[in-house]
Amino acid sequence: MLASCVLMASALLLIMWQQLLPGLLCVCVGFLATRWLSPRLGVLLRTPETGAPRLAAALMVLAPLLVVALAVPRTRGLILDAPAQYRDLLAFMARTVLEFRDKLPGDIATQLPEGALEIQRAIATYLASKAGTLATTGRAWLVGLLFAFVGLVIGALAAARPSAQELKPLAAQLHLRVRRFGESFRQIVVAQFWIALFNTCLTAVFLLVLLPLWDSRLPYTTALLLLTFVAGLVPIVGNLICNGVLTLVGLSVSPLVALSCLGFLVLIHKAEYFINAKVIGHRTQMGVWELLSVMFVMEAIFGPAGLVAAPLFYAYTKKELQAMGWV
Repeated sequence: MLASCVLMASALLLIMWQQLLPGLLCVCVGFLATRWLSPRLGVLLRTPETGAPRLAAALMVLAPLLVVALAVPRTRGLILDAPAQYRDLLAFMARTVLEFRDKLPGDIATQLPEGALEIQRAIATYLASKAGTLATTGRAWLVGLLFAFVGLVIGALAAARPSAQELKPLAAQLHLRVRRFGESFRQIVVAQFWIALFNTCLTAVFLLVLLPLWDSRLPYTTALLLLTFVAGLVPIVGNLICNGVLTLVGLSVSPLVALSCLGFLVLIHKAEYFINAKVIGHRTQMGVWELLSVMFVMEAIFGPAGLVAAPLFYAYTKKELQAMGWV
């Protein structure tokens, strides 16, 4: 057991150190999706018990290739050039911050303290620096997409492999560790995926339907929707990021649009609290203060990837400690 715990912890640290988190997440997605699809294909197609997992794995491997073949000609700018789009978005937000006073009515702008100008410049400088960082991430983004696909293939093939009848002691303990990690992934990431999808759909209705009805349109709408989905995968902090970015971009149109964006997002996230209670509920047994503390530490050590990994890794660690009777 001790050896398996050391190996599992070392593997997770290696994944974070070598920036293989997209591959790890896609391994879990491929494994769970293949296991979910396999019995349903067996019933639907009346395939043999050994053939259904292989067919499900083949579909999981081929599906991304078909999606890429059909979608990339139309969405190349969205998928392959995403770093450049968000670099332009950050630069646009920096300009909006600097022009904050000009967007406000004159009587309100004159009431702002002089120190507010220094705050504007500091925020704009920070956003511009992040935009400069994104200029060099194009290759890393493509490598991350490749790792994600390889991880999906590995997960699908692992799910299609027949289970061993008898495992040696170390293999049995490693199997137990991996199974608990998969349970944590299903509880945290899968649930958060549906919450992020819910947020994105409502935000799309607001940006693409409601705002145009008021003769208002936000720039970078497609990039904002993708950001809403990706940030929505990060509990708590992701909501704050979405609120800040959408409100700031809305300010570039008018203060009224910015307030509308903020109010609509608050309503979305109030509904999300209800979904969180229903979807995740008491199964995770994680307090908000615990989650925020772990996310803060992981982000400081591993950067943005630490924010995504923190809920999953913490839920898994807590599950192991509970199984040992330590917490």
